[in-house]
Amino acid sequence: MLEKITKILQDYKDDANLEVSESTTFEELELDSLDLTQLVMDVEDAFGITIEMDEPIKNVAALIEVVKKADA
Repeated sequence: MLEKITKILQDYKDDANLEVSESTTFEELELDSLDLTQLVMDVEDAFGITIEMDEPIKNVAALIEVVKKADA
């Protein structure tokens, strides 16, 4: 799942060399709330899920957990 989310982030940032780990924060990636909204929509499309934005997602690990919950 990390690989797929990394690819989505690389495409979004237009940077094929972007390195992402589970501890990477969206602040480190210089993503604001509008960027995060678009990223969530891209992740929803890629995984065929719907994500409820009921709490802030601060890093990649939190995004992975949200995807797992939505996919359950």
